Amino acid sequence: MSKGRRLQASTQRKIDGTLFIAPWIFGFLAFVAFPLGYSLYMSFYQVQITVDKVVYTFIGFRNYREILVLNGSLLYEELFPFLKQALVMIPIILVFSLLVAILLNLKFPGRTLFRVIFFLPVIFSSGQIVQEFISQGEGSLSVLQSLKIDSYLQEYVPGGWAGPITTVMNSFVLILWYSGVQILIFLAGRQTISASVYEASRIDGSSPWNTFWKITLPGLVPYIFLNLLYTVVDLFTFPSNPIVSKVSTANYGSSSALAWIYFVIILAFVGLSLLLYSRVDRALSGTRR
Repeated sequence: MSKGRRLQASTQRKIDGTLFIAPWIFGFLAFVAFPLGYSLYMSFYQVQITVDKVVYTFIGFRNYREILVLNGSLLYEELFPFLKQALVMIPIILVFSLLVAILLNLKFPGRTLFRVIFFLPVIFSSGQIVQEFISQGEGSLSVLQSLKIDSYLQEYVPGGWAGPITTVMNSFVLILWYSGVQILIFLAGRQTISASVYEASRIDGSSPWNTFWKITLPGLVPYIFLNLLYTVVDLFTFPSNPIVSKVSTANYGSSSALAWIYFVIILAFVGLSLLLYSRVDRALSGTRR
């Protein structure tokens, strides 16, 4: 093939690739990038909607200062307790979904039915349905109330953590109900580990406990942190989220500033998750820097 034809084929591939990705680029710019930039712009303005037009009055960082300093009740009295709830909920969801995925990977009668049952809430539940369950007091474990666990928490756990832990326990069943996607990811990750590795482990006389810690858990580390990222993002859109419920169209400037503060907090959680994953992955590999 001549140089001109090779160049023409390369150009054609670039054009095909550009056309293929063009709908995504357009959708990202129109429905993600533009709203993000516009909300950042409005966060520095006082926005007034009149009959004729929208009036923008530049006020600088006043919206951020009011939220963070002057009127921090929403941030410090509602958001921080919710973040503590998230710190309690994340390990519960991860451990529960990991154990269920390992059980569902075993061969037993009705395995497919149980897999469907654990994933059904992801298909049928929505934020409004879950919020209705929470408002009706459903989802709690009756045994916790009969044993008066909440009173023990108030007595022996620091006050700043007793409330969030009690709130998590009062919706414990719903939290576990939200683990369908995590179970599916762990199940897919478990099936990537070769059966020959487990067979060699059994031949060497390894116990199931040692097999779990030496083979299963290290093999699932990438999926653990994938689920960690998914759970972090998912919990920040949980129906009981105080920020989502407080965003109002009455004051677009203040709401935009609140949304961006919340966005930075989410990025901080995601960044910490990625940092933790890189540290653990480096420790397991032993050679990669």
